Amino acid sequence: MERLNLFLLTGILALAAACSPRPAGNDRAADLVAQMTVDEKIALIAGDRENPFYTVAIPRLGIPAVRTADGPQGIRNKTKSTLYPSCIALAATWNPEAARSVGEGLGLDARARGVAIVLGPGVNIYRSALCGRNFEYCGEDPFLAGEISSSYIEGMQAQGVMATIKHFTCCNQEYNRFGVSENVDERTLNEIYFPAYRKAVEKAHVAAVMTSYNPLNGPHASESAWLIKENLRKWGFEGIVMSDWGSCYDPLLVMMSGIDLEMPDAFALRPDKVKPLLENAVVPMKELDEKCLHIIRTLDTFGLLDKDIKDESLEENPEANHLRAYEVAKESPVLLKNEGALLPLTGAKRIAVIGPNADIVPLGGGSGAVTPPDGRAITLRAALEKVDGYEITYLEKPDPKALSEADAVIVSLGFHRHIEHEGEDRPYELPEGQDALMAEVLRCNPHVVAVVNSGGEFDLTAWGEATPAILLAWYSGECAGEALADIISGKVSPSGRLPFTFWGTLEKNPASAWYYPVESPYPGNEKWRDDVINADYGEGVFLGYRGVEHFGVKPLYPFGHGLTYSSFDYSDLKLTPKGDGYDVSFTLTNTGSAEAAEVAQVYVSPIDTSLPRPSHELKGFTKVRLAPGEHTRATVHLDAAAFAHYDIYSHDWVTDPGSYGIQVAASSADIRLEGTCNRK
Repeated sequence: MERLNLFLLTGILALAAACSPRPAGNDRAADLVAQMTVDEKIALIAGDRENPFYTVAIPRLGIPAVRTADGPQGIRNKTKSTLYPSCIALAATWNPEAARSVGEGLGLDARARGVAIVLGPGVNIYRSALCGRNFEYCGEDPFLAGEISSSYIEGMQAQGVMATIKHFTCCNQEYNRFGVSENVDERTLNEIYFPAYRKAVEKAHVAAVMTSYNPLNGPHASESAWLIKENLRKWGFEGIVMSDWGSCYDPLLVMMSGIDLEMPDAFALRPDKVKPLLENAVVPMKELDEKCLHIIRTLDTFGLLDKDIKDESLEENPEANHLRAYEVAKESPVLLKNEGALLPLTGAKRIAVIGPNADIVPLGGGSGAVTPPDGRAITLRAALEKVDGYEITYLEKPDPKALSEADAVIVSLGFHRHIEHEGEDRPYELPEGQDALMAEVLRCNPHVVAVVNSGGEFDLTAWGEATPAILLAWYSGECAGEALADIISGKVSPSGRLPFTFWGTLEKNPASAWYYPVESPYPGNEKWRDDVINADYGEGVFLGYRGVEHFGVKPLYPFGHGLTYSSFDYSDLKLTPKGDGYDVSFTLTNTGSAEAAEVAQVYVSPIDTSLPRPSHELKGFTKVRLAPGEHTRATVHLDAAAFAHYDIYSHDWVTDPGSYGIQVAASSADIRLEGTCNRK
């Protein structure tokens, strides 16, 4: 991807400043906390009720109010801004540099508006297609999610804007999100649900972490000292832990849990509730001081004690960020199916376009919904009408006289912000009438391209087999229409890959057996544990593709799957000891007739194991673009962590000595090269 050099130098300098430790003995935050009254300290640890999405200022000491804003794919809350591809679309690019570019753009958009803290990215693991916020997250694999989100964070924070990774942790369903305890064993938490957060802390030095709404193993996440103090803080996190909006309840538990900032304002941490706890020594003053220290130190690290975040020299909606959104949008769509090489439509002239999403700009809803600047977003229909050589007929409803005469029919389907959003789960089935529409179109013309907007898997059983080409378009931002038109016309070869397993039915997904809360064991008492009900993660570490062999279920489309307009050959695998691990090198050759990008995925397969483990796990990948006939040597490094598993008895990561298989693959089910290495 072409980078924007104008922003890069500023970004590098700002990142260096943000990540530089403050010299010992020069703790400005400690000096300020020592001067604060108890009332000022209590005021600082909750948002401003009079100014939603702001923290509270302490003017006497020069501590400013700072503005926060959603969200993962654009700046919202009383503003319009560049609408970037959603996080699931970023994960589908399998390109950390694409995520970094979006982070940089968001950082610039934030500074132009005076936003100091962006409430993103989201990295809750994709467990079921039903979760209404899957589009805000980075898929089912913790390694992929960690790589994408860390680059996003680095890009944003290089602009001097704080990122907030969320929602810590296991916010994997929207159904009754305040009241379902996600009950997860220690090993599964550490191998599946913690790693993206940990990488954000250790690699990207994320400024803030937001806790989730849900209880975790009983206590609400915002009230869990085990979660925050015994895990997050022990990873070396020194930034701000904030609550999700309205997710704090008990003053004592929140004061002792490690939460620094209750948002959007004080409910649990109201002065009349907190002061008696301090005065009666129920809560040590040290707990309050540490909250203030975390907040002020983080503001100081980002220079906010000395200057306003708002940069008047920046445009709010620069064309450069529109182009940035376009470049990323081209990489995110996943071509699931392309029978008979129907796509690209290079030989077609008369194109019929139909479907409910053809004439809108689809996006997910809730806090992830962003309003782009006027005139910046164009629909798929409008973009196709600009393609030279196409005669586009747009149909509001099926017309057999028009469908049968077309060289090809593009049917634009899927969900949108009123169906797929936070606060509730979404249906697995497409909205009413869409399956019937597909059936009618297929009766009239077999040359059908289905373009589907969705944050995850959806029901294909009614028409998937009969449809020759299926393009999963996600919610790819304000430039999605242009990017899809470029892919459909052949100007661009699709390069997205699935960041989750597309099972084909809800029942095939092993997690579905445990997705909804268990029934009460006590007849007639549905709320048998106060107001909290329980969802046990019975699939454990065998989530998604990790469960394919373990549970003996074959998905419709495997994790990592995605077609291009070309073909690739893998050859000459070499495993070379390097540092604490191995360099995995191989040759990639474009054996087709189109320039295209291949995503080579490296999986580690334990052979000698001391406990049940997934048959193989993603531990590295690289995305390479090649011209027809071109070849290159690619290298992916596997560090020591790639071979380790979590041990619940030592509460640490361990590596079994013995043999490990190394697989280089085009998807989790398409292994191209295999080798073996040993760990002592």
